[in-house]
This record gives sequence, C-alpha cells and structure tokens, in this order.
Amino acid sequence: MVSSEQSHYQNFSLAKHGGRSKNTSFYSDTLLFAGGALVAFLVVWAFWSFFSPTPAPAPSFSYNSFTERKSAGSESVSASPLTSCADGASGFDMVLDPPDPNFYDDRKLSYSIEAPPVKNWDEKRMEWLKQHPSFAAGVENRILMVTGSQATPCKNPIGDYLLLKFFKNKVDYCRRHGIEIFYNNVLFQPKMFSFWAKTPTIKAAMLAHPEVEWIWWVDSDAAFTDMDFKLPLDRYKAHNLVIHGWPNLIYEKKSWTSINAGVFLIRNCQWTMDFMDVWASMGPQSPGYDKWGEILSSIFKDKIFPESDDQSGLIYLLLKEKEKWGNKIYVEGEYYFEGYWMEIVGRLDNITERYNEIEKRERRLRRRHAEKVSESNIPVWEEYLKDAGFGREGWRRPFITHFTGCQPCSGVHNKMYSGQTCIDAMQKALAFADNQVLRNYGFMHPDLLDPSTVNLVPFDYPA
Repeated sequence: MVSSEQSHYQNFSLAKHGGRSKNTSFYSDTLLFAGGALVAFLVVWAFWSFFSPTPAPAPSFSYNSFTERKSAGSESVSASPLTSCADGASGFDMVLDPPDPNFYDDRKLSYSIEAPPVKNWDEKRMEWLKQHPSFAAGVENRILMVTGSQATPCKNPIGDYLLLKFFKNKVDYCRRHGIEIFYNNVLFQPKMFSFWAKTPTIKAAMLAHPEVEWIWWVDSDAAFTDMDFKLPLDRYKAHNLVIHGWPNLIYEKKSWTSINAGVFLIRNCQWTMDFMDVWASMGPQSPGYDKWGEILSSIFKDKIFPESDDQSGLIYLLLKEKEKWGNKIYVEGEYYFEGYWMEIVGRLDNITERYNEIEKRERRLRRRHAEKVSESNIPVWEEYLKDAGFGREGWRRPFITHFTGCQPCSGVHNKMYSGQTCIDAMQKALAFADNQVLRNYGFMHPDLLDPSTVNLVPFDYPA
C-alpha cells in the first residue's frame, strides 16, 4: 500500500520525465533526494558543531556511582556532579547517603523522650559525619532553630495572625544568617503540654539533625529585634547550654524568675542527651510530677503556681547539681539573649533615631546591597555601637524581645496590662524588625503601628 504523499511524488516524477519507466524513475529520484538530504544534513551538522559548546555529560545516578564516590574519599564527594544548583549554594551533598550502617539502622533507637537516652551519641554523630563528609566542614558553628505552636486554631481571633508574624520574623533572621529552622505544631509526648513540649521536640531534633552542633529553642512569642546581631559562639565553647539569667538571683535569691527558659541554646552532644532525660523527668508524664511540684514550690518562694515547670526544674539543677550540670551551663546576662518586652518596646523609637544618626554620618551603612551579604555591615556597625551599651540603660537594638506574660494564641495576659497593650507592643516590635529586613527590598514601614503600609526607600537614605 502506497501513502498519498509517495503517490503524489511518483505522479510528479512521471509527469516531469514522461519517457522513464515507473520503477526507474522512482529509484533514481529517490537516490537524488536522499543524496541531497544527506548533504544538507552534513552542512547543518558541521555548522552547528562549530558554533555549539560541547555538552556536559549527564550525571549518573547509579548505585555504583555512590560506592565509587565513597571509596574515593571526601575530595571526590565534594566535586561530585550530583550536587544540584540548590545544594551547591550551601556546599552540602543532599543526595549521598551511603548504605553503610549507622545509628539510624538500630531498631532500638527511639525518638521518644520517655526512652532511655541514646548512648555514645558523640561517637555516633562523628561516624555519621564521616559517612556524609560534605556536612563536616563548619559543623562546630552550625545551628538549627526550633520553635512551634499548638496543633489547633488559636482562641484569640487574631492569634494565628500573630503567630504567623512571629514565625516570619524567625524565618527572616534565619535566612539572613544561614540558619535552618524547624517549626513543630504537634506534641511528641501528649502529656507534655505547654512549656514542657520543648523537651521531647529537642531530643527528636537532635536525632534528626546530626549535622548541627547547636539546637536553638526560641518560644513562639519571642521576636528578633536586631537582625544583624550574631550569637557569640566562641564565648560558649566550653559550655553545652546557654540561657538568659542573673547569677545572683539564681544562687542568692533563689528566684523562680532568675532565668527564662523560653529561649536557650543547647549543644547536640551526649551531655545534652543525659541532661534532657533528667530535666524531662520532672514533667507531667513522670510519676513524680506532683512531688516535683512540691519540691520546686518549697525552694522558689516567688513561684506563682504549684505545678512543676521546666524553668523551675532548670534552676533546681543549677542549684542542687551544679557540679554535674551547672558547670556546663552558661548564664548569659551581657546582652538581650532574650529581653522582657515591657522594658524594650517603649525605647524602640529612640533606638531608631540613634541608628539613623549613625547612618547619616556613615555612607558605608547607607549603601544598598544584596540581602545575602547583609552580614558585611556588621563590622561597620560595631565601630559605632561599641559604647552603645546593652540592656535597659543602653541604646543598642535588643537582640530578642520576649513577650512573656502576653499569650498571642490564647489571648490570656498578665493583669498588669491590657490585651490591647500586648497586641500593640507585638505589632511595634515586629514592624521594627521588619524594617531591617524590608530595607534590602527597597521599602520600609513609616509607622511601626501600621503593619500594612510601606514606603519606597529613597536612594542614599537617610542622608
């Protein structure tokens, strides 16, 4: 059977060359056509080869490529074409996971806070890092921020809106400083509610992220109000837990408010595994929960409720087991590792004015730059802020503003102030922080109490 196109071609040949037979005409014209097509193809191919770059070989995703790269060592792994564009920015090989066994293959390993603490965790982490060498470089300063909220909608009509704003604030800070963040909104131990929910979350985060050295817990109602400040990790080299507090209130006054357990930095190590096990044993899932409430209330006379809580439990370990735990706990009081919002928010306008005065004098701080290199301005700021002072007597931006006593989700608040006072203060602090972020995008809030309005930032602002 002959196609209509071929039939048309044959009829055209016969009409044009009338004296040739059907077969002769078909074969000769076919050869002519094929030859011409071949010549045309070779000309085009030669032209294209000359002007086109040699294509890169396609990456191989076979099992053999994994084993070859592993046996070749870390240099081979780091140069692997398996690293994608997204992964290449961080230098991590997100694809390589060798089949060699590690702690994840132990069926006895449990993420539950009620399970016995993992043993030899430091060695197990190191072994995992040897299997995944792209994560080894810089591990000593790598941080995972952990935060979260409840699984159900907030009772406060604008509670979910406020929690979203607080979460955005944390994401902004993490993005600017290369920190990963995990937001959890479920209870990993159903009986460990409210402030106790953090302990099972942290244990699970440690096991899920052997590539990080520090877990940074930040309460949902805490906001970063200095987007440039970085944790002075060198200061904490000899310690495994960093909390904000006042040693005289801990050891002399024995006050329940001598520290704040809503923001802390804890090392991903065996010490922490053991410490979390002891700390969590005071929680509501423990048979001794009621007894611990009595013990803690008898020691901390200013404690306002009878139940055992994480903050009182932590102070108890500092007081009663200092040699075992306290010597590895750094009580930070030199800057606002977290600061009480009542002593901060009223000073934000004055702080803005002081920073603007510095920028008017220093052109380097007015120069626009990409958000990815925001940290380039930190040394310049430090030249002018060395005498600014931290705390309520200073005018430096507070690092973290903590809305203790204001519960954005439930709407419950301390009777010292109204719910609207809490909301206005949250909006102001969050907009204050947001202006530091939006500046890189060319906009700023003109009014800190109006979160929906922004203005275009003029060139060379605020000269």
